[in-house]
Amino acid sequence: MDVNGVGWIAAIIVGGLAGWLAEMVMKSNTGIVMNIIMGIVGAVVLNAILAALKLESFGTGWVAYLITGFIGACILIFAGRLIRR
Repeated sequence: MDVNGVGWIAAIIVGGLAGWLAEMVMKSNTGIVMNIIMGIVGAVVLNAILAALKLESFGTGWVAYLITGFIGACILIFAGRLIRR
């Protein structure tokens, strides 16, 4: 079974990298497990947003998953900050 053209193990690794990059850019302080979760969930959230807007996703493969996960994780961090305030 694959997720956006990558396998589950690759989704965890690339999702962790995407979450870590988002953590660095957004200056949040989360752990490695949360980075993995944010990267994977962020990719799912952004794909859902793009589908709702009738836009195409960034494609399939590792690079597309990294870009999608990074942008989605940044959206999640931003939304979390809005809710906490």
